[in-house]
Amino acid sequence: MTDWQWALQFKRLLRQERVDLIHAHEFDANVQGTFVAAISGIPLVATVHGKNYFWERFRRRLAYRWVSRRATMVAVSQNLKQFIVEKVGVSPERIKVLYNGVDASPRYDRVDVDDCKKELGLPENHQIVGVVGNLYPVKGHQYLIDGLPAILAKCPNTSFVFAGRGELEAALKAQVRRLGIETNVFFLGLRQDIPRILAMLDVFVLPSLSEGLSMAILEAMSAGKPVIATQVGGNPELVLNGETGFLVPPRDSQALASSVVTLLTNRQQAAQYAERGKRRAEGQFSLRTMVCAYQSLYDECLKSGV
Repeated sequence: MTDWQWALQFKRLLRQERVDLIHAHEFDANVQGTFVAAISGIPLVATVHGKNYFWERFRRRLAYRWVSRRATMVAVSQNLKQFIVEKVGVSPERIKVLYNGVDASPRYDRVDVDDCKKELGLPENHQIVGVVGNLYPVKGHQYLIDGLPAILAKCPNTSFVFAGRGELEAALKAQVRRLGIETNVFFLGLRQDIPRILAMLDVFVLPSLSEGLSMAILEAMSAGKPVIATQVGGNPELVLNGETGFLVPPRDSQALASSVVTLLTNRQQAAQYAERGKRRAEGQFSLRTMVCAYQSLYDECLKSGV
């Protein structure tokens, strides 16, 4: 099927289903959706969630400039908007910022932490530090793992859990073996029960090298966990350094380790950060806040026809 045949078929489907507006996400869908919206005469919202795949190639930069002129373009953080403006050449007036949101329901309170620890084989008396994210280079797991011996030297009764799967799994497990810390590190693989994992954590860490707006951080904040994150992408828009958690430079194993030790050895401080982060997630970054923002944007697009 050619691009034109696909587009015409999509146009017929839109008319058949009486679609008034398209909302697309990320590069391919945003470009294709803009084309179909243009030939169908209906508005489109094009949301960008990250910095990969679209800015290195000239043709892709041109495509996103075209999207910004024909659709309502949305970035999920101020940092990402600035990146698109500077690297892609989109006019700042052509892109809005709408933050992601998370469900702030009390789903984390129903979890039996002791049962979860037992199921995963974690020592009952250990504090738990956790990371949620696919095992890809951009997530920076290796830099946290390099800092684990320093954490264990100060806090020996600590276990570290990594929820996620990916291409670096074998390499990260080998790194753990070289450091001789296998008994304290648990790779959980792909999990469908992230609320259970978050509920048992004492500290949440995200050592990423790049982020748009991290849903993992938002989930951890909503779960009432103090967060340590790298100072990249939209992370500083979520984590208030010294108020809801710590922000550290990327690739800095020593800073990651020091921050973890601080929160594990200062339980009152960790609890304060956790409570402030939870209030922040439930306010500015709630699912309801995000839905209302997009509903207002949809109404605006439908009225203007753009």
